[in-house]
Amino acid sequence: MPGPEAPWNEIVPGLWMGGHYWTDPAGELQPVVVGHEFGLVVSLFTRSGHGPRPGVEHLVAEIPDDPLTADQIGTVQGLADTTAHAVRNGRTILVRCHSGYNRSGLVVAQALIQLGHEATTAIRLVQEKRSPWALNNVTFRNYLTTGLDVARLLTGLHS
Repeated sequence: MPGPEAPWNEIVPGLWMGGHYWTDPAGELQPVVVGHEFGLVVSLFTRSGHGPRPGVEHLVAEIPDDPLTADQIGTVQGLADTTAHAVRNGRTILVRCHSGYNRSGLVVAQALIQLGHEATTAIRLVQEKRSPWALNNVTFRNYLTTGLDVARLLTGLHS
């Protein structure tokens, strides 16, 4: 799959989705370094030197781009709650992972659901605004369409 064509993209006003890397017009992978562009940065993947700068609220919860445990789904729910609350309060938020496709897409789409969007609409918005490759993880799309509460409960039954 191709890399993202931008460091980050605005999904709805104030809510941005991105990664730690993007692909420039020459096809070269470039690092994304966050400074003070956002009031809140939520990182689901981290690398030293990619920001944000001191003074910017930064929440880190590394999760895999694979099926999640019940606790990891709970973490996603908490981050989505925080993100939706920040959007409602007019803050500027970046949710990011490695490329800004799946893990960040899961949190952003769940935040959109909490802001009143239907799951399929939230998924479509993420794919239209970030990339058609966003949320290509079928398991993550299933979590969203099933509902994270139900997905968490069902996942917990298997452990």
